[in-house]
Amino acid sequence: MGKLGMAVNSMPIFILFLVVPFVEIYLLVEIGARIGAPWTILLVVMTAIVGAWLVRVQGLATWRRFQASLARNELPAIALVEGLCLLIAGALLLTPGFFTDTVGFACLIPPLRRTLIKHLLRRGVWTAAAGPARSRDSSEPLDGNYKRIDD
Repeated sequence: MGKLGMAVNSMPIFILFLVVPFVEIYLLVEIGARIGAPWTILLVVMTAIVGAWLVRVQGLATWRRFQASLARNELPAIALVEGLCLLIAGALLLTPGFFTDTVGFACLIPPLRRTLIKHLLRRGVWTAAAGPARSRDSSEPLDGNYKRIDD
């Protein structure tokens, strides 16, 4: 594919980084014109504070589900992906602006987040193994290559 193939594949990300700031600026100007600059700034700061608190609460709950999966000897794939979604939500909520806050808060709604994760898994954007993790018998030999390095 070469360099052109890489440029084509990264085009949606480039457009995202180009469009989102313009949408944020537009929304900040429009909302600021309607409710005033001080209220707009206060609203942006409050969404960041509330969002950070919600991410913390849901992150702790996800951490508990992760540990419970490990205790049951299951692969905690969904909990890991939920943790990644919460990390993204936190970054979006701490970014000043109303569009990123809307997307960040949407990631904090558990049914919506789980539906999004299942959709991404179904489309093959992410892959996850399901079922209990298989423990290895210590008497079972390990296959592999090795190279001995002596001084």
